[in-house]
Amino acid sequence: MTMRLRPLSAVMRQLLHGGTALLLCAPLPALAGQATTPAQNAAPAKPNPDATKTTQLGSVTVTAQSRAQEVQDVPIALQIVTAKQIDTLAATDLSKMSLFVPGLVVDGTQPTQPGYELRGISTADFGVGTESAVGVYIDGVYAARSGGALLAFNDIKRIEVLKGPQGTLFGRNAAAGAISIVTNEPGDRFEGKARVRLGNYGTRYGDALVNLPLNRDMALRVSVLDNQSDGWVKDAATGKHYGVNDDWGSRVVYRWNLTTDTRVLLSWDHEKLKQPPHPTFGLIPLSNDTNQRPPYPADPNTFLDPLHAPLYNDAVGAIEKRRFDGATLTVDHSFGWGSLTSTTAWRNFDTKNLGDYDGTNHVVSYLDTANIEHNNSWYQEFKLNGNTDLIDWVAGTSWYGEQARQTSQTDITTDSLDTLAQNVMGVGTPLTDISNALAGMGLPYTLLGDPWREAISNDGRFRSWALFGDVIWHLNDRLNLTTGVRFTRDRKDFSWYNMPRQADQFDATVQALGNAGILAMLPPEAQYALAAFGQNIIFSPSSGAPVGVLVQAHNTWNDVSPRAVLDYKFTPDVMAYVSVTKGYKAGGYNSVQIASHFAPEKVWNYEAGVKSVFPEQNLLLNASAYYYRYDNRQALTLDPNSAGSGVPRYLVSSSDQQATGVELELQWQPVDALQFGLNAAYIDATYRRAVAPSGANLDGQPTGEPKYSYAAHATYTWRGVAGGDVSFDLSYAYRGESRCNSDSRLQGTCQISPNFTVGAAQQRTDARLGWDAAHERWGVALYANNLFNQRYVTGVDNITESVFGTPYANITPPRTWGVELHVKF
Repeated sequence: MTMRLRPLSAVMRQLLHGGTALLLCAPLPALAGQATTPAQNAAPAKPNPDATKTTQLGSVTVTAQSRAQEVQDVPIALQIVTAKQIDTLAATDLSKMSLFVPGLVVDGTQPTQPGYELRGISTADFGVGTESAVGVYIDGVYAARSGGALLAFNDIKRIEVLKGPQGTLFGRNAAAGAISIVTNEPGDRFEGKARVRLGNYGTRYGDALVNLPLNRDMALRVSVLDNQSDGWVKDAATGKHYGVNDDWGSRVVYRWNLTTDTRVLLSWDHEKLKQPPHPTFGLIPLSNDTNQRPPYPADPNTFLDPLHAPLYNDAVGAIEKRRFDGATLTVDHSFGWGSLTSTTAWRNFDTKNLGDYDGTNHVVSYLDTANIEHNNSWYQEFKLNGNTDLIDWVAGTSWYGEQARQTSQTDITTDSLDTLAQNVMGVGTPLTDISNALAGMGLPYTLLGDPWREAISNDGRFRSWALFGDVIWHLNDRLNLTTGVRFTRDRKDFSWYNMPRQADQFDATVQALGNAGILAMLPPEAQYALAAFGQNIIFSPSSGAPVGVLVQAHNTWNDVSPRAVLDYKFTPDVMAYVSVTKGYKAGGYNSVQIASHFAPEKVWNYEAGVKSVFPEQNLLLNASAYYYRYDNRQALTLDPNSAGSGVPRYLVSSSDQQATGVELELQWQPVDALQFGLNAAYIDATYRRAVAPSGANLDGQPTGEPKYSYAAHATYTWRGVAGGDVSFDLSYAYRGESRCNSDSRLQGTCQISPNFTVGAAQQRTDARLGWDAAHERWGVALYANNLFNQRYVTGVDNITESVFGTPYANITPPRTWGVELHVKF
């Protein structure tokens, strides 16, 4: 989805597992030696020799406010993930390291359908009718659909995680926050790098880049990556590997300094992913007889522990794949009073994710689902910015257009259709009974073993236009007032088409029985059953899904998202701020809930924070506290009431939420060779108003978000070892246990069985020991992710529990480790 690491001593394990790990170990947003480009407009460094190295703790240039600033001057709670940190953790995409960014959760279990959560706010619906509440931006371009929102890291410069609503600066769908991924641009000097990783579970990873100055005004940068592995789990019946990596990508960037004041930047991204879907671990103990029907209803007392259960997945044609292409053209021109930047972007991808959704290999409970998407989008932005002694301003306009197509497909067999009839409809097993009767009469007909497919297709045409402005008013040398506002207009056209069910073999058999005169000889109840199965059973009219009818919707929404921030510098190294900001997420539709419609989501966030550097102590300390009210938040939740008419569905439910929270960032470099860091978050998120599809009233109850999370990091470097440097990195992350509410068991996020734990607190420890030659010309490293092999059940899916009695679980991968060789020329 091996070899094993030698165990550490008991004393070391205790130190790393216990509370002392808190002091040692989180990702450092910007430590000495990790800092990226210094701020372009930073004031000259003070001559104080003690401050020389410590100022590097905050000297990372970011564009969180659509202008270049040092991170310590930005009055926003944000965490920077540097390229060095990505390399240290051997992370291949953001989901592989999000545990080290407290408050952020990136679920990459299905990379074509990832989930993002920030400060307890998420959007679980992956359909084309809705969008994430966490905005993902790559070089300033919005990644709208989930299918293209989690790509492999390729020549990344840094990642800016902006916490809290960013509606003014980043626009719609950044209600919870924004993730801004910044890649490297072509430079004026020749550069080449290559890296190879080999590890357990057949890991074979490689990336390379070359930067070519073409002449004085032009440069080209090309990078490639290839991520392969054999998988960490095998199907117990077939031996098929799951948990496999098979991802390939390339990136080409061309830069042309057209004049001394005009620059053109053109980039092309391509990625191809093709691997088995995520493994689903069944919880029901069954025999090897694939015709055995699971006991119904399911008894949680008999559930298997998925961390030790065998894997049985039998989805026909199981696969998860994606082809992604994107191009971005950026043209910027400098004037005497400021600059103008034009960004034009095109994105196109196709995805297919077909996987097992019953967690068994029994034909009588067979169910798979597939999500098939095609997406094409255009983005255009014009942005002006400038500054005077009084103000620093940004203004602009943007347009976004998208065409999306999706097919939500469910496959069962006529055998599992019989199980549904017995468990839900209470009519026994008619197809089995008829087939047995025909066989008893010696007739060569059977109604079993036939595939059955139902699907809903969607088409969406989305347009969004925005006008925005943001001004930093320098009231005096220490006091700034920032005011900004964005006007957004969204227009969406959406359609549903519920296809007539497809069961060609079954229909051919029924027709043959009719032609032979056998159908008329069957008992009336048998004839009635066959007639009932002549139509849709899953997406049926009784579930609100008219068959063969095109249903269309059209909506337009307008929004005004302001922000106001007041910041004051007590000293050149200590700044405090207070802010009020609004976030906005466009309304939309549930892809499998025909004629559904939900209004936009809005959040108001009130925040206060402090950012400080203490040069004499070589210490950086940032903290923030916030309160937000979230209105009309949409969540995808299981509706058990739909099981009576077929397989239950995940429907979008609306709720109002609120949360209070505190976040802390600490970096300390007591000596040149030693660095420490800590990022921590506390949040108390509850429902103000919510009624679950099950009917449970959730008012005042927790949303499920853990209260505590933190990540810590320590690095020690030995200089002058064998002509180079040896460094040891240790990272530790903790995310608290889920907070349960009245609907948690049905949604599979809290305890459901005495045999295993769901929603437990998670811990992860990563380690790396490496040697680099002078100037990092080449080097070697050993690394281990999840060093202590801590495994967790992340959730239970109950979509087939009320139909087949077959819930299944998702679990975290085991420890991975490997060796890395890298070269720079």
